[in-house]
Amino acid sequence: MDFKALMNTAEYDFLRTNERLGDRIMLLGLGGSYAYGTNNESSDIDFRGVTLMMPSDLLGLTEFEQYEDDKTDTVIYGFNKLVKLLLECNPNTCEMLGLDEDQYLIKSQTGQELIDNSRLFLSKRAIKSFGGYADAQLRRLQNAIARDTLSQSDREKHILKSVMNALDDFNRRYAGRDIGSIRLYIDQAENSKLDTEIFVDANYEHFPLRDYTELWGTMKTVVRDYDKIGKRNKKKDDNHLNKHAMHLIRLFMMAIDILEKGEIRTHRVDDLPTLIAIRRGDYMLPDGTLSPEFYEMLEEYERRLDEAAAGTILPDNPDMEKMEAFVERINRYAVTGELT
Repeated sequence: MDFKALMNTAEYDFLRTNERLGDRIMLLGLGGSYAYGTNNESSDIDFRGVTLMMPSDLLGLTEFEQYEDDKTDTVIYGFNKLVKLLLECNPNTCEMLGLDEDQYLIKSQTGQELIDNSRLFLSKRAIKSFGGYADAQLRRLQNAIARDTLSQSDREKHILKSVMNALDDFNRRYAGRDIGSIRLYIDQAENSKLDTEIFVDANYEHFPLRDYTELWGTMKTVVRDYDKIGKRNKKKDDNHLNKHAMHLIRLFMMAIDILEKGEIRTHRVDDLPTLIAIRRGDYMLPDGTLSPEFYEMLEEYERRLDEAAAGTILPDNPDMEKMEAFVERINRYAVTGELT
């Protein structure tokens, strides 16, 4: 597909007409499956990029984080927002710096500098960030399989475990504070359509309302996702399951490259046979579960990631002095139009 020709169609006119974009765009490249090389006939086209801040963002009162065009699945970050995400080794933004040359649609001089300085962003923070994303993908896999293969009672246990996992961040935030408690447990169902169900004992005092709604919203989302089982489209859901499985392994591959080689490699040319086989469904069994061979592969990548994390020479944190100098150089150019 000719992505540059697509970019120049009327559908993408916002790239040229929006005052924050146009010739202020530093980088614009492929995202998603087309970036990894795992695309198929049903894959969406995603563009990802970064744009210079406006002088008023840096010297005045305006603020800007990112521009999104939902119709074309395009996301363009403001430079300062992108830097903050890259410093945390956020996988979705790291990918932008590891494309092949022909996968970039726009690349200015400052965009090239961003790519050339990609190593400045890499640190041991990648262990947590990529590991967290991989854990989220694995949870999606487990949830999807549980919905389809477990009995109602066992499924209820799985929902409880998923809710507790989803509340981990909330629990850490309030650790040690005496504001009350919540207890989740399974007992004989009061709902006549269920054998067992999850019950809640909660007791809170002087609890911030917004945090309270976040707590219940998190639990509601997990339960709601499970309740969609009756509307399942097997072919569609199997495709999603295979896609989640593929991205799980891809995240491990990218994390290992970062930790072992200090490089971001988004287009997985050498790994495509494995990734495409997973997406194609080669590791899915007739009952809708993943094969033992897939889990053996997953275990091997988990082992390799642990070894890479233990042996990496990446620093614990980025060199903030060098990072400050780089960010100041780019933002000075955003204001003055001159690179010094």
